[in-house]
Amino acid sequence: MGFGHAHAGHDHGHGHGHTHHHGRTADRKALLLAVIIITAFFIVEVIGGILTNSLALLSDAGHMFSDSSALFLSLLALWFASRPPSPQKTYGYYRFEILAALLNGVTLILISLFIFWESWQRLQNPPQVASVPMIGIATLGLFANIAVALILMRGDYKQNLNIRSAFLHVLGDLLGSAGAILAGILMWQFGWYAADPLISAIVGILILISAWRVTKESVNILMEGVPSTIDIAAVTEALLAIPGVRKVYDLHVWTVTSGFDSLSCHLLVDDEVSGYEVLNQALARLETQFHIMHSTIQIENSTVKHGHVSFEKHDEGHHR
Repeated sequence: MGFGHAHAGHDHGHGHGHTHHHGRTADRKALLLAVIIITAFFIVEVIGGILTNSLALLSDAGHMFSDSSALFLSLLALWFASRPPSPQKTYGYYRFEILAALLNGVTLILISLFIFWESWQRLQNPPQVASVPMIGIATLGLFANIAVALILMRGDYKQNLNIRSAFLHVLGDLLGSAGAILAGILMWQFGWYAADPLISAIVGILILISAWRVTKESVNILMEGVPSTIDIAAVTEALLAIPGVRKVYDLHVWTVTSGFDSLSCHLLVDDEVSGYEVLNQALARLETQFHIMHSTIQIENSTVKHGHVSFEKHDEGHHR
């Protein structure tokens, strides 16, 4: 008795859920408007940072670039998620989001390293900065971030992980803008020009932390690593707890793209057990306990052989 099962959970649990989760018109409009505002002020801060000779403004612009990239990736995810799979791209184009996120993360790491290097150079001999125009530009940036935060909160903020992630990016950028304002005030009132590179370095650390997380997660997904939210031992234990299941082997869990985890495994069951009953219980447990909506499960009993060897020998050769 062998039951091969390719669960159509992607179409029901993720394909429908993903577009429902991300594809609402309000979310798209909110993201598009947020991208336009953040990108516009990223350009303003780059030009303002060069004209006022403020590294803090340029650092905040780097943080805004990370926000703009994150928001743009969210929009790309909406667009690519709506494209159907093809015979050549059976999973569709979800991985494009991960490739873009990896590129974004590496770029942000390079930006943060440049900020550190420039901060160190300026600390040796702090240059004068046009502090009053700098305060004005940074204040506009702060208001821009507040506006974007309010726009994103109008979307599906509580339920939409993509929107919530973008919202947290923007909150982080608020700190960068506030830091630039603080540096401007210190230079304006006390002539302490070292405040500019010091606060820039702090913003650089914020950028580096977020960039490292994005890069690490992207590499893990591209390497077909187990998602950080999934405990393989707990999954195995949950499947073994199903009546009639003797062993779990060839268990693999990976992420196709953010929020889309997949699983495949073989279950050895007692000969008298109904394979479909075990299958239904396994799918239900994976969905309710681990939120894995796309599973491929092979149900086997003692009559099933792999490549002219029995399961027991196969299991001893490849598993504990």
